[in-house]
Amino acid sequence: MPVTPGPGPARPGPQSVERALAVLDAVADADRPVGAKALARELGCALSTVYHLTGPLLDRGYLVRTVEGYAPGPRVPALHRSHQRHHGFGAGTGELLGRLRRATGAEAYHTAYRDGLITVVDTTAPVTDTGHPFTPGPEPRAHATAHGKALLAALPRPLRRRYLAEHGMARFTERTITGAERFEAEVDRVRGQGFAVSVGEADLAYTCLAVALPDRGDGIVHALSVSLPTVEFGRRQGGIRAALTRAVPGFPTLPES
Repeated sequence: MPVTPGPGPARPGPQSVERALAVLDAVADADRPVGAKALARELGCALSTVYHLTGPLLDRGYLVRTVEGYAPGPRVPALHRSHQRHHGFGAGTGELLGRLRRATGAEAYHTAYRDGLITVVDTTAPVTDTGHPFTPGPEPRAHATAHGKALLAALPRPLRRRYLAEHGMARFTERTITGAERFEAEVDRVRGQGFAVSVGEADLAYTCLAVALPDRGDGIVHALSVSLPTVEFGRRQGGIRAALTRAVPGFPTLPES
């Protein structure tokens, strides 16, 4: 009688790649190192599969193993620097955000839209501030943030509608705009006044202001923004808007090819 092979470790292929990326996401999103058993539960796979997936990630420096579990490895910041280099960002952008942070007393951000995705590229918020609502990486709440509004307002209407249809308009607080027509009215307001505001739409405790940057000819839409506690917004909004406006000309231009 032929023997049917039992389930073994994940084989190389698309599913294995997806699971390896899921491991990286799980470790990156955690506040502390993640154990192998916890990863197996999160991925819904066998413990042996976790060891199979993490082996190459450890070898290549994407993960490190500590006494508590897996943590991001030294290759991760190198990827971030590579991302900035390939897209024409770098030390100049970080320095600009630092100046904006000092001028406003509020955390500053660089965000970008490219190929249907909105990303928080960089921020002055400390990496240890895990409670901060806006962190580097994909922005899942763009329609509820000032930087998302500024970027979407800079797009042609068909691209904006496509983005909202693909990513949805989830409600995060009672102030979140969740209707397409109301969002278009907000876009008109952003274009008319030259800046975007989100007062507690993504997180009731935070308000953010943003301005889209002039086209650099790189196919990417960029924005600068700041966030501050909502309770401080009323008395500080004028100074913060002025500081954002002054910061725009300082955004690095593309290096000449």
